[in-house]
Amino acid sequence: MTTSAPDSAPVYYPEIPLSLARPAIIASVLAVVVLVISGFLGHIFFGVWFAAGLVLSLLNAKMVQASVGAATASDTPRKKPVVLNTAVRLGLITVAALVIAFFFRPDGLGVMFGLALCQVIVVLSTVIPVMKGLRKQS
Repeated sequence: MTTSAPDSAPVYYPEIPLSLARPAIIASVLAVVVLVISGFLGHIFFGVWFAAGLVLSLLNAKMVQASVGAATASDTPRKKPVVLNTAVRLGLITVAALVIAFFFRPDGLGVMFGLALCQVIVVLSTVIPVMKGLRKQS
């Protein structure tokens, strides 16, 4: 076990941004751009399914926040409800996305791209401010 020196300064971690406003704005702009481009290419439903994937991903992020908030609100937080909630939530989203991608192919694949890109947006909108805060400390 390692401990810090008694005279060392305490470590302060930057605040984690929990608001989904910025990712929602970025996702909305991205959805409009993809809708316009897919419309010009003659595959407007690709853009529609892409936007649906963005919405599913943002809803997933909101449900993650609610699940973790509920689990950590008690005096003795337990992992089992969070794990079960995560498995069910991700299973339902995955099945829904695969069904859409299969039955509405090729345009239905837009839902997969929307899910993936929105996940990148959500992760980056959380990581970048934290990294900036850590950089300011050093």
